[in-house]
Amino acid sequence: MARITLKQNHELEPHALAAVQAIEASGADSSTMRGLAHSQALFDSYFKFYMPARAGTSIPEELIELGAEHGLTEEKIAQLDEPTNSFSEVERLALEYADRMALDHHHMDDAFFDRMREQFTDEQILELGMMIGQFIGFGRLLMVLDLESKFCPVAGAVAAPDLKNRFQHGVASGDPLGDRVILWTRVSGGADKPVAVRWVIATDQALRNIVNQGVVTALPERDHTVKVDALGLSPGRTYYYRFDADGQESPTGRTRTLPDRTVTRLRFAVVSCSNYPFGYFNAYGRVAERADVDAVLHLGDYFYEYAPNEYGSGEEFGRVHEPGHEVVTLADYRVRHAQYKTDPDLQEAHRQHPWICVWDDHESTNNSWRDGAQNHNPESGEGNWSTRRAVAIRAYHEWLPIREQPSANGPFIYRSFRFGQLADLIMLDTRLHGRSRQLDDPKDTAGLADPSRTILGADQQAWLAEQLRASKRQGTTWRLLGQQLMFGQLIGEDGVLLNTDQWDGYPASRTAILDQLAAESINNMVVLTGDIHTAWAMDIAPDPLSDGYDPGSGKGSLAVEFVTTSVTSPGPQGDAEALAEREQVIMDTRPHIHYVNLREHGYLLLDIDSERTRGEFWFVDSIVERGGGERLAAAYTTQAGANHLVRD
Repeated sequence: MARITLKQNHELEPHALAAVQAIEASGADSSTMRGLAHSQALFDSYFKFYMPARAGTSIPEELIELGAEHGLTEEKIAQLDEPTNSFSEVERLALEYADRMALDHHHMDDAFFDRMREQFTDEQILELGMMIGQFIGFGRLLMVLDLESKFCPVAGAVAAPDLKNRFQHGVASGDPLGDRVILWTRVSGGADKPVAVRWVIATDQALRNIVNQGVVTALPERDHTVKVDALGLSPGRTYYYRFDADGQESPTGRTRTLPDRTVTRLRFAVVSCSNYPFGYFNAYGRVAERADVDAVLHLGDYFYEYAPNEYGSGEEFGRVHEPGHEVVTLADYRVRHAQYKTDPDLQEAHRQHPWICVWDDHESTNNSWRDGAQNHNPESGEGNWSTRRAVAIRAYHEWLPIREQPSANGPFIYRSFRFGQLADLIMLDTRLHGRSRQLDDPKDTAGLADPSRTILGADQQAWLAEQLRASKRQGTTWRLLGQQLMFGQLIGEDGVLLNTDQWDGYPASRTAILDQLAAESINNMVVLTGDIHTAWAMDIAPDPLSDGYDPGSGKGSLAVEFVTTSVTSPGPQGDAEALAEREQVIMDTRPHIHYVNLREHGYLLLDIDSERTRGEFWFVDSIVERGGGERLAAAYTTQAGANHLVRD
């Protein structure tokens, strides 16, 4: 977001307005011009210097812009470090001139200018130097004002693609079914050209017993990401897969299909809320090391949209958000996804296990809902919400191993997975599909009582009801509800809601589910939640503070809920002793809440068999250093038919 206001059309002088409109008509960003318009003299001087210099210089155009549209492609730029490349001597000298002026101008000696004069006249040396200096100085001004940060690199920037490594973002698999699984990768260094990618999936790690293989094209319009729905697989089996582009092989990934009806045990790693600047993704690293995980369930906030220093700096870890501003455009979202995918622990967790993912708000922007978001500001130049929502969804589908489900209203992500007769996993979208706007006032009793306010939308709510009904009808033991927000009640001691963004802010939607569970005698629903960067375990009762619920026996409880803590995103601030006291107060005053941890980071391990579901809270030693150990902090179990949690 720009650090000075951008002049709107009605504030511009006629000739400035004409210049801005001409820039926008070409499809370019007008932020620079709107910022310069604060000083009409500077605006006019800029055009008097810059445009004549561009138009009247004796230097070839390709040496001024160094852009693809002028003959220097991304492939040629990527060859700068190669011993041999396709640059001419003139181009190499011009690039060296620019490089040394930007980084080492104190040591530009006579010998360098002797070489320059072999290729350029004095007039060209002067003009080229003036243009380089203008771009460096003016570009830095634009960067610090966040008007057009592309002119100057910033700390923590994603490294330029290395053509020696076509698979810089690793491999991943996801959305497994009994006979298929999505395989994902991204080809780096593709420039603006399609790249043919071979893929293979086999039953052995050496990839000799091949089950399926083929060729797919990594297209620039999909940011050179690749997704394959690998068919012809058998249920309940481990498979290995790999990609190949231009003779370079990706790392070998491991995945697993959904089991058949005879499955007797399942294990899921449940994760949420990984913020790159706040520290290292050690939780992902520990999940990657586990050989006992059938799938990773990611419940949202896979990345965060904020500009550097808005929500975490990352400077002390060398993990500064890129791009250097809040992500708004399709290009922005792609860059942010790419940066997160360079994290080695995230890559390894993707490589080792299939993932089943849903988004929360930060994959688009904070506290998003169907028609807007708290952190979307059209008046600040962020455009209309429908466009931002669409590009965020597009980038998410490009960069995650999720099976795409197109519809008339755009892709949707609520879907279900059947793990034999043991469990049905139902993944919801409580953010972008049908959610009504959050209430601003938690004391708005009329708004809370409004039955038309929904967190799912009518169609998803009806779909969920049928999923629960069908699961019971088919004799499935457990129903797992994978979603983003705390489902159980979190009411303040004064009776006021603590967070209207959660299900508490949409009581009609929650009541409809609980009424169905009671009316149709649907037991064994386990709600899995992320979002709030802390760990919780609780019973779900219609009114947990009434006599209708007994916290000792669980009488009156209709389901249970596990809330996984964050990978790195911070919880409440305070020293450990004060937070521990706060945890105890929460449990003492809200009897349905059996466990709270406000201090630590890690993941939830869900262990399921036909008799019980056990949730284990695993916390990592640190997020300020990479690596380290983990510990099992607490475990809670619900027996089949009990709808009640007991500490192990």
